[in-house]
Amino acid sequence: MKRVLFIDRDGTLINEAPPTYQLDSFDKLTFYPGMFEYMRRIAHEFDYELVMVTNQDGLGTAAFPEDTFWPLHNLVMKSLKGEGIHFSAVHIDKTFPADNAPTRKPGTGMLTQYFNDEYDIENSYVIGDRITDVQLAKNLGCKAIWLNNEAGLGAAEIKDKMAELQQVIALETSDWSAIYEYLRLGLRHVIHERNTNETQIKIELNIDGRGKAGIFTGLGFFDHMLEQIARHGKMDLTIRTNGDLHVDEHHTIEDTGIALGEAFAQALADKRGMERYGFALPMDEADAKVLIDFGGRNWIVWNASFKRERIGEMPTEMFFHFFKSFSDGAKCNLNIECHGDNEHHKIEAIFKAFAKAIRMAVKRDPLSNYLPSTKGVL
Repeated sequence: MKRVLFIDRDGTLINEAPPTYQLDSFDKLTFYPGMFEYMRRIAHEFDYELVMVTNQDGLGTAAFPEDTFWPLHNLVMKSLKGEGIHFSAVHIDKTFPADNAPTRKPGTGMLTQYFNDEYDIENSYVIGDRITDVQLAKNLGCKAIWLNNEAGLGAAEIKDKMAELQQVIALETSDWSAIYEYLRLGLRHVIHERNTNETQIKIELNIDGRGKAGIFTGLGFFDHMLEQIARHGKMDLTIRTNGDLHVDEHHTIEDTGIALGEAFAQALADKRGMERYGFALPMDEADAKVLIDFGGRNWIVWNASFKRERIGEMPTEMFFHFFKSFSDGAKCNLNIECHGDNEHHKIEAIFKAFAKAIRMAVKRDPLSNYLPSTKGVL
């Protein structure tokens, strides 16, 4: 599925020109600082489709004739293309604000072609400088990168309008280098839900977090093990699982593993610059080895056995099942081996080694565009 950057033109790629904010002459044209450098990097290094979406109030009327718009616009597009910045489409709405046209931002009437299974709108972004751009992101069902330039609104009015849109804003900045860094490093924060007749699960995962955990599955020992992933993997992880524990533990553990794996698959959608592989770790008399490969294929090798039927309220047979479910959801290889005498130490060593292996595998160099595969795709 393709991810899209829906990018505003005026005030985002090029500076707006007060008091009319109409770019209708060449003497008004200046490009946003740093835009060319970082848009070129975004276009060359990432796999987003670039789509321009702009409101041009009354274009074609006597107040804004087309012969003053197109020469300047064509120069802008030619300049972008000269830097290797190619837009797959340019959508221009010519109506006035009072018209309330469905094609006018924040309406989505110009963008219906992106509402299909070919596009990953949820993990796409609107980049713009107006509240209407943030509202467009909300209407599309994606996030917004906001170059706050609401010169026509007072601070109080902006605050009132933004209160309901705050959750949509992924980044507020006036710096194109910050936009580039966010798109390179900031995609690894996801909120994922998985709901069935047996379980309802919500996961928030920030791979580049600080080790904070908020886990509730209804199984105390399972919660304790999942907390190891956050703490030793140095990632922020919140899991809320409401499962049919009145039946038994199976669905809760299995579906949590699947959902967690799916969250990782989403967060690691772009593997450029990532290590991909990881391994580790001893704990007291127990030693655990976890090898992981986020290579896009699920497989598990399990060499661990337990003498006790349960640890806490968790059946030991479900440990393998959790990691198998994670492997299926994350589309990763897992090779797990453990030896020791204390059953609690053994499984805790496995979870800690699992966390450390993930931490090694997801480590990235923000300046690297290297994809760790000879195939050219992961």
